[in-house]
Amino acid sequence: MGDAHVLTRESAGGPLTAWEQDWRKRQHGHALAVVRPGSTEEVAAVVKACAAAGVSIVPQGGNTGLVVGGVPDSTGTQVLLSLQRLNRIRALDADNLTLVAEAGCVLQAVQEAADAAGFLFPLSLAAEGSCTIGGNLATNAGGTQVVRYGNARDLCLGLEVVTAQGEIWHGLTGLRKDNTGYDLRHLFMGSEGTLGIITAATLKLVPRPAAQLTAWAAVPTLEAAVSLLGLAHRHLGAGLTGFETMGQFAVSLVDKHYPHLNVPLWKQTPYCVLLENSDHENEAHARAQFEGLLEVALEQGLVTDAVVAESLSQANQLWHIRESIPLAQSEEGLNIKHDISVPISRIPTFVAEASAALQAAIPGVRLVNFGHLGDGNLHFNVQAPLDVDPAVFLEQQEDAVNQLVYDAVARHQGSISAEHGIGELKVDTLPHYKSAVALDLMARIKQALDPLQTLNPGRVVVR
Repeated sequence: MGDAHVLTRESAGGPLTAWEQDWRKRQHGHALAVVRPGSTEEVAAVVKACAAAGVSIVPQGGNTGLVVGGVPDSTGTQVLLSLQRLNRIRALDADNLTLVAEAGCVLQAVQEAADAAGFLFPLSLAAEGSCTIGGNLATNAGGTQVVRYGNARDLCLGLEVVTAQGEIWHGLTGLRKDNTGYDLRHLFMGSEGTLGIITAATLKLVPRPAAQLTAWAAVPTLEAAVSLLGLAHRHLGAGLTGFETMGQFAVSLVDKHYPHLNVPLWKQTPYCVLLENSDHENEAHARAQFEGLLEVALEQGLVTDAVVAESLSQANQLWHIRESIPLAQSEEGLNIKHDISVPISRIPTFVAEASAALQAAIPGVRLVNFGHLGDGNLHFNVQAPLDVDPAVFLEQQEDAVNQLVYDAVARHQGSISAEHGIGELKVDTLPHYKSAVALDLMARIKQALDPLQTLNPGRVVVR
């Protein structure tokens, strides 16, 4: 690939922090080298060379992951394979409603390419300005529009993948029906780079809505939020594209650390909800639908107050508040993060039980509860009490807090990872909450596809 695209600490004159440290700064590894291939063929050649030498590879996209799945360990023996140079939009087929993007394309660039052609690529998340399509698919990213369009895997029709043996699977079909055996693309999506390296993808596009309206509503309880979600489904149908819930403490952190964002209504209510209505008729129709929904919700006591954005800039401002919660929490100090999902009907009971148990175990603990209520995914995060050093809290309490929260998730038939993945952070926890049969099947798939443990070993499944 040339010296410019093979980096070592010696050639760079120091640590390769941009690649060796994860976004949350939970781990700072040490790579043997960082390699930056510029084509699928170069990726395949790197994999073949590493497999022949018995050197393991850690694939990395935008390095925005939250479970320590895309950085090297501390041994200095792993090659970090960055896909950021594979950043081309290869094709856009307007009649087939598809776009082919390389794995290193930043999500926002894909959104903009779709928009320029009059379409929408609806995957949307806070890191969209830096996360990449390959990473989105490798972790089956979720985001704010899952309630309508599904996770990343639901937006992908085909993949190009380099196998652990350095072979290239050319699976970039744009077919919506292909019943010719096992669906390999779904095997690689969500596998976090442990089974193959995604180098390109054929993505679904949808017609751009004629209008998108956003509302911010104050709700008195989580039970009311769940009822409001059901009401929104009935009134808006497929137009309901986003439904986010935010606890009062979560939005108070945004108000504290980013006061210029002017968070509405939060002081008078325990929860706020952010709704989005995408309409394919016109803005007047969308606004009439929204106003009808909110009128019924107010009458039923599900909403105590609401603000409907009057312009695109106001809508973006409301979404920016929601997306700023993780950053505000980071400003508040180290915390214990949980990306969990439970059936929507069980969310109020889960939150009540888990919150009470945490308060009993750690008096004064602060709960940053927010997330994608529309698809049952909560970011149920735990902040240290005000009089406790956050670093000490994290070191001393993380294991106990995780067990308490994950046990409650299991009682409510949920998942300990909804959209962030397993990585290294949860690999030892997973066996306590996933069936032995499922784990054995996963281990056998890994052994069959990567017997030399070349690709991202020690992540997702161990053995």
